Amino acid sequence: LLFVLGTVSCTLFLAVNGLYSASDDVIELTPTNFNKEVIQSESLWLVEFYAPWCGHCQRLTPEWKKAATALKGVVKVGAVDADKHQSLGGQYGVRGFPTIKIFGANKNKAEDYQGGRTSDAIVDAALSALRSLVKDRLSGRGGGYSSGKQSRESGGGDKKDVIELTDDSFDKNVINSDDVWMVEFYAPWCGHCKNLEPEWAAAATEVKEQTKGKVKLAAVDATVNQMLASRYGIRGFPTIKIFQKGEDPVDYDGGRTRSDIVARALDLFSDNAPPPELLEIISEDVLKSTCDAHQLCIISILPHILDTGASGRNSYLDVMLKMAEKYKKKMWGWLWTEAGAQSDLESSLGIGGFGYPAMAAVNARKMKFALLKGSFSEQGINEFLRELSVGRGSTAPVGGGAFPKIHSVEPWDGKDGELPVEDDIDLSDVDLDDWDKDEL
Repeated sequence: LLFVLGTVSCTLFLAVNGLYSASDDVIELTPTNFNKEVIQSESLWLVEFYAPWCGHCQRLTPEWKKAATALKGVVKVGAVDADKHQSLGGQYGVRGFPTIKIFGANKNKAEDYQGGRTSDAIVDAALSALRSLVKDRLSGRGGGYSSGKQSRESGGGDKKDVIELTDDSFDKNVINSDDVWMVEFYAPWCGHCKNLEPEWAAAATEVKEQTKGKVKLAAVDATVNQMLASRYGIRGFPTIKIFQKGEDPVDYDGGRTRSDIVARALDLFSDNAPPPELLEIISEDVLKSTCDAHQLCIISILPHILDTGASGRNSYLDVMLKMAEKYKKKMWGWLWTEAGAQSDLESSLGIGGFGYPAMAAVNARKMKFALLKGSFSEQGINEFLRELSVGRGSTAPVGGGAFPKIHSVEPWDGKDGELPVEDDIDLSDVDLDDWDKDEL
């Protein structure tokens, strides 16, 4: 009885730990052997990503085995336990089980198999894909497995803004740098690295422009620079780590597309960036350069210095600075001017001569603006900007469809204002008694 129970428990243990064994013609694939077996192979591959507990996967197993036996020596048939090897499933966007992928001539662009779950349907699809691959080779279009064996240097994409780092150059560039570094550790033979390469290169250029070089994208060939790979515990490729001054490196676990990488880089930039500058509109260049460079520019019209004095004006500027800090991730521009200094601008924004302080948020690309309706306070401005940031709030076109002429003015000197001094009139030379008697 004990023997029978032991046998049953062993069988159950095998059932939940894998649907295939070494005696099958299905090749078990793992992160360790996937690149060598599949990516660098000349063969056509059908790969099933499964989970042992998945009922659909269990029903597919005998059909998958039959197909593998039928296709032996013709098409390779593999299986990945994507429950156990979630990183491998994640790299191929596996969202449900079973997922079947066809790896043809270009191993970096696997196709989804959408056919039936019988061995006949699987074999038919494999032979159809094989026929296409052979015909492509015959016509000279097929690249076989070249994408898996190309060197990194021959890949597509302009990598001019990706900084190559080595064991010798890493520390002096990255450690203690005031900039944020996103570093990819790659292997030249790694298919996933080849997939990432054009995305990483495109992201590097965009990030350099948008952060003015404050976030840098770099790459390390971990097969050559083994000291770095060992120091940072690199176990698979590609591995991306984020380095910030005074902090331990952290793994980047986001998406592998250009937009995913850029989004994370901009988050890192805004987290580390100082609040944007608050500039006085003293010339046309200040207004245009700020508003053209940002999605929105927030323009405040503050009361005349004679109405507030320096302390009153500074309290308004402090409120704006706090809001600029709070919303710095939005990367908006922040401007101010004194009431009456730019009256044409006030009119174009519907402010026009009263109700100071006032605030407008301007989209210079669309030449539309929204006006602060609430109080010029942290709470009032916060509510106004929060609505804008989620796309709500009423807007109006800028008067005239373009910014009006901006007058060049002297910047505020930080002092209380002074009334203009009137010229004294010297009446000493005027003889008030000297009448022209002939005219009387």
